[in-house]
Amino acid sequence: MSQKQQTAELEKVFEMIDQQWEDEITFLKEIVSHKSTLGNEAGVQHHIKSFLDGMGLNTTAFEPDPEKISHYRNFGKTKWSYDGRPVIAGEWKTDGEKIGKSLILQGHIDVVSAEPEELWDYPPYDPIEVDGKLYGRGMCDMKSGVTAMIFAVKAIKEVGLNLGADVQIHTVLEEECTGNGALALLDRGFVADGAIIPEPFGLKWMKSQVGVLWMKVKVNGSGAHVERADKAQNPINKAVRLVQALENYQAHVNAQPKHPDYADHPHPLNVNVGMIHSGDWPSNVPSECTFDVRIGFDPRREPEEVQSEVRDWLMEAAQEDSWLREVPPEISFYGFAAPGSTMAEDSELVRTLAAAHENTFGEPIEHMSMTGTTDMRAFHEFNIPATCYGPSGANMHAPNEYVELDTVRDVTKSIAAFILDWCKERK
Repeated sequence: MSQKQQTAELEKVFEMIDQQWEDEITFLKEIVSHKSTLGNEAGVQHHIKSFLDGMGLNTTAFEPDPEKISHYRNFGKTKWSYDGRPVIAGEWKTDGEKIGKSLILQGHIDVVSAEPEELWDYPPYDPIEVDGKLYGRGMCDMKSGVTAMIFAVKAIKEVGLNLGADVQIHTVLEEECTGNGALALLDRGFVADGAIIPEPFGLKWMKSQVGVLWMKVKVNGSGAHVERADKAQNPINKAVRLVQALENYQAHVNAQPKHPDYADHPHPLNVNVGMIHSGDWPSNVPSECTFDVRIGFDPRREPEEVQSEVRDWLMEAAQEDSWLREVPPEISFYGFAAPGSTMAEDSELVRTLAAAHENTFGEPIEHMSMTGTTDMRAFHEFNIPATCYGPSGANMHAPNEYVELDTVRDVTKSIAAFILDWCKERK
């Protein structure tokens, strides 16, 4: 096909995206209205599956089996059930011999809690548009990207083009805590020659992401009525010592030589105490205190190595306290045991994405490196080149999360351009 023909076909797709724009916004609002926090993903997944059925895709829904995927490097140990919590795959099979490269477009539909909701200016599950921004929990991270990838495929189908390779749409759960949703689909055989995850990175492609661990620390005390608190051991006070030790650990790891992709980042490795629980009565000295921690680590390191290092760090800190020396903290790891991941700039996937971006916007693409984790790492374990590329927004995991609507339309178009170049068009 000539360059002129390719340009004409792409313009038709762009026009279709513009025509379907109101439908795209409606779909985005609908899926954001589902409160798809951990364990509550079924409603939005059934809605998406029905929509993909309506597009004429071959759809599959099933519940992840942790035993089947527990041997993978990117598996996250869980404490919960997968009953009634499906992952979804929609397939658009090419007609005839493969002439392009197959593609997975993948996004997660799980969101973090919107609590405390009183801090929001707008209701988190009743999307509101204000000055070109659409507000809601999961709007930015990453239901807008999910919407963009679905409507990019929809526009190509509506124009009547035929692709030279298969395209799959995956919507997964637990990107926010294990990544097991992505693993379950890949393990089931839903693989391809490349993958794009439209995470909200401001129209930049992601080069690197750090490793991430989740850890639980239980500190045992010696409970009592408050009138004899001087004879008890308060585990909250002891836990504070360990939290302070983790702050020192964070300073320590960020003082080490940095991964080249983070050379200009002042603080790439974050250690965050996200939950703490203890006691049930103000006048009691509690008997135990637990706190949960998220730990970021250099992409060049292995999760097991960092787990051992953090455990040793806390145990060394415990030796400085007479009570903790005798009753050491109980340390366990669950959820994320996610290795870091990097993507080569000279890969064919990145080159094709860069060309699609430039064809859409008339300017070169930029890249970024993330201080968190995404499902990109799961694809890399299966030797599938993958990166993230999505719209712009703000306040992920915070009150008043929003996406900039014009960038959602932009990303829909650039993903469509990528699909036509990567998969090729069959005449």
